Amino acid sequence: MQRSPLLVLLLCCCLSGSQANRVYVHPFSLFAAENVSCETLQTQTSKPLETLPVTPLDIEVLTPDSRDQSTLDAQRQNITERTAVLAELLNSLGLRMYQGLSSKQHSTNTLLSPVNTYGSLVTFYLGASKKTARPFQLLLGLSSVNDREDCVSLVDGHKVLKTLQSINSLVDDGPKDEITTQVWAFTRQNVQLSQDFIQGTQDFSDASFIRSVDFSKPQEAEQLVNNFVEKTSDKKVKSIFQGLNSSSDLLFISTFNFQGNWRTAFQPEKTSMQEFHVDQTTTVMAPLMTHTGQYHYLNDKVRRCTVVKLSLSKRSYMLLVLPHEGANLRDIESKLRTEVISGWHQSLQEGLLELSLPKFSMSSVTDLRDLLTNMDPEVETKLLGSQAEFSKLSNTKPFTVDKAVNKVLFEMSEEGAEPQDKIQEAGVPLKLSINRPFFFSVIEGDSNAILMLGKITNPTL
Repeated sequence: MQRSPLLVLLLCCCLSGSQANRVYVHPFSLFAAENVSCETLQTQTSKPLETLPVTPLDIEVLTPDSRDQSTLDAQRQNITERTAVLAELLNSLGLRMYQGLSSKQHSTNTLLSPVNTYGSLVTFYLGASKKTARPFQLLLGLSSVNDREDCVSLVDGHKVLKTLQSINSLVDDGPKDEITTQVWAFTRQNVQLSQDFIQGTQDFSDASFIRSVDFSKPQEAEQLVNNFVEKTSDKKVKSIFQGLNSSSDLLFISTFNFQGNWRTAFQPEKTSMQEFHVDQTTTVMAPLMTHTGQYHYLNDKVRRCTVVKLSLSKRSYMLLVLPHEGANLRDIESKLRTEVISGWHQSLQEGLLELSLPKFSMSSVTDLRDLLTNMDPEVETKLLGSQAEFSKLSNTKPFTVDKAVNKVLFEMSEEGAEPQDKIQEAGVPLKLSINRPFFFSVIEGDSNAILMLGKITNPTL
C-alpha cells in the first residue's frame, strides 16, 4: 500500500514532537492490543464478530443507552501516563485538520475540536477491517514501526477512547468549566452492531444513543432522527441530517459542548459596543468586554502577532492570537504547528494589560468526510469512502458509514470563577483591543491537549 505524503508527514511530526519532550516511548506500545502480532491483511477475523441487537428508535423513549459505570470507572484508572502521548498525536492531527477546514472558510468563523474529531475516528477504527485499520492507525499516529506491507499490528481502540475521556474529565475538575460529549448512531432495521463499536461510543461519551430506524421512507426517517437528536441534546442540535436515502446503513454524530467561565471576571460595566474590523472594507459593531490586570502575553515579531493567555478553569486556558495590523491571519494559521503553540506558551511574559475582546459563543457542524477530503482525498477514500471496509462494524456485509458529523458548541460567559482582582500595580497598563479577526486555542494544561481550535472573523455572526 502506497503511503500518501501527508500521512507520512503527520506520523513523522507526531513522533518528532514526542521525542523532544521526554524519554521516547513509541505511542503504539502504550496503546497496543494484548498479545499483539502483525496480522495478515488478507485473512478474515479469526473469531466470530460479537454483535448486539439495536433498539428501535422510539421518540417517546429518550433515555441514553445503559452502561456499567463501575466498569467504565475501572477502565479509566491508571491511564495518566498515556494522556501526554495521546495529546501530542491529537494536537498534531487536529492542527492539520483545522488548517484544511479554515482554508475553506475564509470569511466565516471556524471551530474544531481535535479531541472530539480524534475520538470519532477511533470509534470507527473499532469497526474497520484490518485493511482499513492500517490507514486509520497511520493517520492517528498509532502505527507500529515493525509492520510489513502485508500485515498490521492493531492497537486497542478502547484504551485510546478512555484516555481521551480522561483528558475531558481533567477539565471538569475546574471550578465551573464543563465538557459534555454525546454520541448518536442510527442504523437501519434488523441490523446488529458490533459490541466493540457500541462499547466505543460509551468509552468516548457521557451519554450515547444507538437506535435502529426504518429508512425505507427517507423523509419520514430524517424527521424522526432529527427530532430525536434535538430532544436528547436539550435542543442544542437541530436538523443535523439532511438528504437521507433508503439505502443508508449508518448515521453517526458526536457533540462536544464546552461551557466555560473565565478564571477572573471581566468588568460588566466596561462592556461596550465597539468597532470590529472584519476586513479592510467591512466594520461591524460588537460588544467588547474589558478587564485590566496581570496577563501572560507575548509580542511575536517574527510571526507578526500578539499572543495572550487567558485562564479558564484550574487546568484549562485559552491562547488568543491577534495578528499585527496589516498581517494576515491566514498566513499565521498556515504555519501553525504544535511546537509553535508550545513555544508561544513557554515564551509568555507577565505584564499589566487592559484587555478588550468580543463576547462570543459559537458552534460548528463538520462533516468528517469533507474534513478528510480537505486534507487529502486519498485519506477520505481509504478511511470513510469507497475503499473503506467496516467488516467489524456489523453482521451485515457490506456495511457503510453514510454520514459522520461532529458538532462543537463553545459557550463562554462574561463572568468569572473568581472575583474581580484589585489592581495594585503601579504604572499604565498596555492597551490591547481584540478588534479584528483572531485565532484561539483552548488547551487542557495537564496533558497539553488542544480541546478546541477556532477563529473569529466576525463576532456578530
